[in-house]
Amino acid sequence: MAEAPGAQAGSGTLQLVSRRTHLKELALKNLFLLCAGVAVAGVVLIFAFVGVRGWPIFAEVGPWAFLAGREWNPTAGLYGILPLIYGSVVVMLGALVIGTPLAVGTAIFLSEIATPRVRSIVRPAVELLAGIPSVIYGFFGLIILRPIVADVTGGLGFGAVTAWLILAIMIVPTIAAISEDALRSIPPGIREASYAMGATQWQTIYKVLVPAAKIGIIDAIILGMGRAIGETMAVLMVVGNAPVFPESVSEPIATLTTQIVMDMPYAAGEHRTALFGMGIILFLVSMGLVALVRLMSRFQTAMESGR
Repeated sequence: MAEAPGAQAGSGTLQLVSRRTHLKELALKNLFLLCAGVAVAGVVLIFAFVGVRGWPIFAEVGPWAFLAGREWNPTAGLYGILPLIYGSVVVMLGALVIGTPLAVGTAIFLSEIATPRVRSIVRPAVELLAGIPSVIYGFFGLIILRPIVADVTGGLGFGAVTAWLILAIMIVPTIAAISEDALRSIPPGIREASYAMGATQWQTIYKVLVPAAKIGIIDAIILGMGRAIGETMAVLMVVGNAPVFPESVSEPIATLTTQIVMDMPYAAGEHRTALFGMGIILFLVSMGLVALVRLMSRFQTAMESGR
């Protein structure tokens, strides 16, 4: 009788994996571990670099004077970033108010309503929005939207309103993609049960599917917040870059990211340190948003396992 492939001669045992295959798998395992380690090390090194460069501003100026100061004037030694924090929050919230319904509506349409043919056209178009360089969005806002906003508000068109419109478009791909995945992850039996109870398609969507996918949709919105608050080039071209508290949303403002880009080429000494301090704030905000998404995902998993 012929010996089975892989059997060791004279030992009567079956060798399932050759030594060469075992070594290859071990090498791949270590390679993947190295890739993961590089990612973690990159985050740690970036945070350490920004932290070392920016931390002295908290000691020199004081945390309260830096974070709650109402005037940014490096020439006079004033490094209050409260107007910049205010500008970042206003721009982010306005973009979310406009962009979230648009993105969630797009996700619902692609997941529940669109035919395969229509979906094959709409989804690539939405995905293409994520691939457009931010400077192109800035050109669009500067040349097309700014004059329209100026005619409506009576100002120059620079300010939060124009930034809202641009960022609302920019965050649509992020929120729509994750929201669609959350909707598609709902078991088909839930839809069938709703229809069996006599619910219409619209009733099934807003009374059953959206509540069932709310954690995933909230995750998408939080990641959209990170996208909005971290955007630089497009916002830089349309907000007017005035580090003050505006009297209305149609007046020029500045954000943390735009002020860093504006000042970094010529900043030196304490001024440069203050810009790195703003980088620390942005880094902590981004970390907080990611941590919030992770906590909500764990909460959803715990709820599902407890059912």
